[in-house]
Amino acid sequence: MTDASRSALRALPERIESDADSIERDLFRLVLTVVELLRQLMERQALRRMDDLDDERIEALGTALQRLSDAMAELRDRYGLSPDDLNLDLGPLGTLLDPW
Repeated sequence: MTDASRSALRALPERIESDADSIERDLFRLVLTVVELLRQLMERQALRRMDDLDDERIEALGTALQRLSDAMAELRDRYGLSPDDLNLDLGPLGTLLDPW
């Protein structure tokens, strides 16, 4: 174990104060982050394949993606989360999600 990791461990409190509401909110935040990442990946994939689809399928795909986006907004609102709350900072790699 390096000196830096030892000092980081000493800086942590012996007991982390938490309550059920904050744990539930944080877990929900993590789940929504993963769902939002998948939604963005699906949207990009759909845009790449639009040339291969007929107008009816393009319309259905657009409707489905819009419904998913609306559902995500509703779930964020229910837990008082903003889109930025779901965007994890990956340090030198930047952020996980595309900017809104």
